[in-house]
Amino acid sequence: MYKTVVIGYTPRATSMAKKVENMANQMLQEGYELITMSTTGSGKAILVFKKVILGMDD
Repeated sequence: MYKTVVIGYTPRATSMAKKVENMANQMLQEGYELITMSTTGSGKAILVFKKVILGMDD
């Protein structure tokens, strides 16, 4: 299962990096792993997470 999260307007790179890190850590606690992300020209970020299934080989 996949989940997509949008991080709102964050014009500074250091602030965006911190928000991405926090969201990735939060989602990992919920069983999701960050697989890709993209930033937009409007200062937002789109993060795509995949549900981690324990016991499955990659």
